[in-house]
Amino acid sequence: MPSSQCFNLVSRCTVFPERKSDIKTLKLSVSDIPMLSCQYIQKGVLLTSPPCSFDELVDSLKQSLSTTLSHFPPLAGRLTTDHDGHVHITCNNAGVDFLVVKSPNLEIRNVLCPGDVPECVKGFFTFDRTLSYSGHFKPLVAVQVTELVDGVFVGCSVNHAVTDGTSLWHFFNTFAEITKGGLKISKTPDFCRETVFNSQAVLKFPPGGPTVTFAADEPLRERIIHFSREAILKLKYRANYGRLLTKQTNSEVLGKICNDSWKSVNNEINGTVKNKIDEISSFQSLCSHLWRSVTRARKLEPTKTTTFRMAVNCRHRLDPKLNPYYFGNAIQSIPTYAQAGELLAKDLSWAADLLHKNVVAHDDDTVRRGVADWEMQPRLFPLGNTDGASITMGSSPRFPMYGNDFGWGRPLAVRSGRANKFDGKISAFPGREGDGSVDLEIVLAPDTMSAVENDPEFMLYVSEVV
Repeated sequence: MPSSQCFNLVSRCTVFPERKSDIKTLKLSVSDIPMLSCQYIQKGVLLTSPPCSFDELVDSLKQSLSTTLSHFPPLAGRLTTDHDGHVHITCNNAGVDFLVVKSPNLEIRNVLCPGDVPECVKGFFTFDRTLSYSGHFKPLVAVQVTELVDGVFVGCSVNHAVTDGTSLWHFFNTFAEITKGGLKISKTPDFCRETVFNSQAVLKFPPGGPTVTFAADEPLRERIIHFSREAILKLKYRANYGRLLTKQTNSEVLGKICNDSWKSVNNEINGTVKNKIDEISSFQSLCSHLWRSVTRARKLEPTKTTTFRMAVNCRHRLDPKLNPYYFGNAIQSIPTYAQAGELLAKDLSWAADLLHKNVVAHDDDTVRRGVADWEMQPRLFPLGNTDGASITMGSSPRFPMYGNDFGWGRPLAVRSGRANKFDGKISAFPGREGDGSVDLEIVLAPDTMSAVENDPEFMLYVSEVV
């Protein structure tokens, strides 16, 4: 728990599902098991003060969480390992942790202050630095509700071997939906395990379980950097068309993007791109911009290989597709490589094209090859930056983070805890505007962060440093 000078723990209890589970066990898949060495995911939302009293809010949240767990029974269970080494979620209705915390001096403005993410944000979450393997003897979820002077923070810590980001936000959205008064949930989770990810392969662990795969105590800086819709469209234009049009046309179209919709600009110059599959996406364009800037800031040797690693949702990539609300991990990691010198010597479109081709190529065959490769050599997810030249992009601007309306309005901000952070860990959130803007939660070594902040090419597209 955080320092008692800032946070006062009022109560801690166990919330049980309203109804007992009809599901007995769910075996962890080849996409779940590697996450056992990852720390619990910590995500939450900052809200204004509710119209009711804080005590009434706490009672309401407990009841709605109990109802929500009835729809997501695995989250109220525990991990077990059978005699053959297979790890399962036992849906035994053991419940989840629920913490009530008060921070008598902390205001919304302290959380949203400009500059580095303040240390107080880490205090909004419990299960700090807890490995997912600990789900064998700890709850798989902990919800912490923190009262601020003028607001509330609802934070969730969720076992990463049980959910990926898609499933986490499905649970979180449902929790908010029920709290707001929903009688039926709008999106039912799918607990099917008859998928390509189901396997008989076993990953053997040492006594006591795995250890974290990255240095957890290295000095880091963390910032939330906002990119407006207009800025991202400019990057998308550069990535797709920068090499094809003249400098004069480039300036004209960039100016037009500031005033017109992307659709009209896209129609105007669409003849330069064969079809939608060939088009580099907005997010791929933003990622390549970040990749080049961080590589430049690290001052790597020109021949040093850099890696940009993206976690991709495989639900829609399989044939047949998985249910979009498949519950569990259905992700794979896509690494893209480039020598530092070539990455910086080429333009943005070159880097963006590398990322784009890798993402497009990750189809049904690629997913199945990844599963087969893991089965031949079961291993943990290699989270970290061991060579000092890697970037890992997590989360997604497509996740419905601002859909968490608990009954008195959309969140003011989304924040995460200390979990799974290292030099080069980036998380993408949708901008609060909901118009295609993106917030990047950027975690870097202090010297690298300072260099990025002073990189004119990078900052040219930055709309706001939160």
